[in-house]
Amino acid sequence: MTAELRVDLDALAENLAVIRNRVAPAEHMLVVKDDAYGHCLEEVVARAWAEGVRWFGAFDARTGRAVRGELGSEARVFIWIVATADEARHAVDDLDLDVGVGDPELLEDLATARGRARVHLKIDSGLHRNGVRPEQWPAFVARAAELEQAGAIEVVGIWSHIAEASDDEDDQARAAFDLAWEQAQQAGLRPSLRHLAASAAGFARPEFRYDLVRIGAFAYGIRPAGGPGEAEIGIRPVSTLAARVTRIADGIATIGVGSLDGLPSTLAGRLEVGTPAGPRQLRAIRAEESDVDVWTDAAMGDEVLVFGAGAPASATDAAELIGTIGEEIAVRVSPTVPRELRLRPIR
Repeated sequence: MTAELRVDLDALAENLAVIRNRVAPAEHMLVVKDDAYGHCLEEVVARAWAEGVRWFGAFDARTGRAVRGELGSEARVFIWIVATADEARHAVDDLDLDVGVGDPELLEDLATARGRARVHLKIDSGLHRNGVRPEQWPAFVARAAELEQAGAIEVVGIWSHIAEASDDEDDQARAAFDLAWEQAQQAGLRPSLRHLAASAAGFARPEFRYDLVRIGAFAYGIRPAGGPGEAEIGIRPVSTLAARVTRIADGIATIGVGSLDGLPSTLAGRLEVGTPAGPRQLRAIRAEESDVDVWTDAAMGDEVLVFGAGAPASATDAAELIGTIGEEIAVRVSPTVPRELRLRPIR
């Protein structure tokens, strides 16, 4: 393997500034699940903190622990997947994490922690992703109010996910979310935070921003499949998957990256990659190497940009060729592929 994933932290900083300006006065929660979408968690959160990001969406306790270890006690770290009661207590007592709660059982588990758990109650606003159903919500928030009055928890937020499938569906989800907020107030809760939108809705629809906007993909320069381009959104890719030529024969240049490194084999015959002579077709993808149409004066060690900044295709461009999304392409890059961190923009 001669591949490496180049991560441009300056490009990340530029994207964070775009996000901050776009979602203001709401605050940006940077989502860093899956090793910051494969971009090196510790380095990403350190740079984001330096750029003024104070909220981090870490998905689970393991990722939350890594963020807390890198940034210390001042960062607000939000997780929303907790597997066991012990993990719930660990998240509160040992890691001081904010926890998204989408079912009554987890609420009760968090109430048994030694410390006072900071919780964000999740309404299922239509996506059916681990939230409390609307018909169960009044009883749920009433119980949360009891636990808060007893000093076991602090309800700091109400939140949900939306499908971002159509404006009409998203409007229905927002109506359900607003009703859930009102019902929480009626139950006696006074949370200070509402968060509903992720990248696409957070950029396109101001009414969805509320107090926090959870943005991950756009921060890394990954646009939505089937949506506007990166330049139209105002972001640029943060990473580039590159590999070098290891063999030249019979009109083919072989490069040292393959399916075991996370390159989907279905991209063969579909994806154009960047060579010193311009775009060339990616012809075959094997376990540890791939074949590219050769170019004039090709030489061993020549660099080929597979996808990302500087390549003919971004992660989302590649994803659209095989019917998936840019995040899927980004997080597939194996952790065994070396990461090279760059402070100058990739051109």
